[in-house]
Amino acid sequence: MLKISKADYDLIRWEAERSYPDECCGIILGKSYDGERVVTMTLTCKNTRLDTPKARHAIHPEQVTAALQLARNRQENVIGFYHSHPDHPSNDPSDDLAAAHWFGCSYVITSVERGHAAVTDSYILTGAEKQKKFLREGIEIMENAQPLRVAL
Repeated sequence: MLKISKADYDLIRWEAERSYPDECCGIILGKSYDGERVVTMTLTCKNTRLDTPKARHAIHPEQVTAALQLARNRQENVIGFYHSHPDHPSNDPSDDLAAAHWFGCSYVITSVERGHAAVTDSYILTGAEKQKKFLREGIEIMENAQPLRVAL
């Protein structure tokens, strides 16, 4: 289960709309408790994919390093990533599996239909590198949580 504030959830969906027709992407910080991941901060990142930004995304390694340092300073972890699927369903993460390598992390995907955020789903990456797979996980939106937002 991924627990996220309404503000962070809305930010991810807004980023998906803002980036359309390209994919958006970002990093999610937080803490894990008994199989649940609790979002404490959403980090917006630039999609550095130049060849196919409408169908793929990439986060610059320096942004990942900065997110890891920030998480360490806050005594937290990188608990997930988010991106959008422009004019493609959020419930089809099969194309994303090859690029996913953070086991135990949430991968939040928002489908964007003609510029409007539609469905947001979350998946957890399980298995090992050669047998990895995404398992759908629930999203609990916490109405009164106060998130922190940072752009890297």
